[in-house]
Amino acid sequence: MSFGVVFPGQGSQRVGMLEEAAGAFSIVSDTFSEASEALSFDLWQLVSQGPMEKLGLTEYTQPAILTASVALYRAFTEFNAFQPSAGAGHSLGEYSALVSAGTLSLADGVRLVRQRGAAMQDAVPVGVGAMAVVMGLADGVVTDTCNSISSTDSFVDGVNFNAPGQVVIAGHAAAVEAAVAALKDAGARRAVSLPVSAPFHTPLMKPAAEAMQQAFEDVNWSTPQYPVVSNVDGSLQTNVNSIRESLVKQISAPVLWTKCMATLRESGCNHFVECGPGSVLSGLSKRIDKSVPIKSIETVAAIETGVTDL
Repeated sequence: MSFGVVFPGQGSQRVGMLEEAAGAFSIVSDTFSEASEALSFDLWQLVSQGPMEKLGLTEYTQPAILTASVALYRAFTEFNAFQPSAGAGHSLGEYSALVSAGTLSLADGVRLVRQRGAAMQDAVPVGVGAMAVVMGLADGVVTDTCNSISSTDSFVDGVNFNAPGQVVIAGHAAAVEAAVAALKDAGARRAVSLPVSAPFHTPLMKPAAEAMQQAFEDVNWSTPQYPVVSNVDGSLQTNVNSIRESLVKQISAPVLWTKCMATLRESGCNHFVECGPGSVLSGLSKRIDKSVPIKSIETVAAIETGVTDL
């Protein structure tokens, strides 16, 4: 068996996540302590006690999800002597994948994603942008419909190509609203706004991309222990310069998740482990290809059974 590891993005955070795993595996609490020291605040207290209003703020959500994902990866690999062949992460999750692969230290990773969250929020005033999920239409129908509505001053387009029949769109709020109505008319099974405060992965995020390009200059980068797939083009990457360039582009470019998963399969990965809170990527994987086994490892039982049930 050849294993791919995948890491989720924002949206799976919740107060109390990893409480069970932290009680069973000291490496989980140690990972949160390491992140807290880098951030100069108690991340575990926020994750375990809330308030949810603060945990839900992008600049706190991103380091919380990254730390939780890396903690689970460390617990799983330590307990099972597990070694993946390649990895990928959805949006923010790409940073989790790179920390787990040794390209970034955890300290640099959490500081970078905190900056990333703040920069993405600052790029567009609250209320100006919006995102929505569209179910039941082909990618081309979604993008063609968005293109027919979009203009220079009122942008909307597909930004997360998550699985066949599931696309997230984003842009200016009015354009997204118009696209949702048009996509329903085009036969979408579902088209609803998402509770986010900024239009991520659109050209409106260019100021955030520029800020992060500067932040990357102050970080030490290492060759990953295994290839990590780029969200931007679905390529397997091991070159540090290419990884940095892709991360800059990723902030304002669509996430090609269906393509990322195809790349992992084409590279020989025939089993997957989802490292992070929740099981969103497991659900997407089943939509993409039901025949490929995938396991979410948030619980103690899932960690301890390793890959025996895959």
